[in-house]
Amino acid sequence: MLDFAQYYGAGAATLAALIVSLDLGRKITGWAFVLFVSSSIALILWGFYQPDSEGIGWQNVALLGINCTGVYRYLIRRPSPGDGSASAPVPASSSASG
Repeated sequence: MLDFAQYYGAGAATLAALIVSLDLGRKITGWAFVLFVSSSIALILWGFYQPDSEGIGWQNVALLGINCTGVYRYLIRRPSPGDGSASAPVPASSSASG
């Protein structure tokens, strides 16, 4: 069971990072954070039950808080109009052509 937790945690975190990096939209990014949460839980369990791996456990306690913030931000909280979403127009360059 510890081996499963270790490899699930590593694989889920890798897949979630890929999804976030692809910037596929607010909802998909939110579900990637859910995957990050499950990864953190698996690695907390693995870290504290595996001898000499408490560092990974504590790191994932911190990451669990960060990942829960991501779930809240992308899946629970409604975006405000000035949130700076990906669909916002990009400002024109300030350099003058001469």
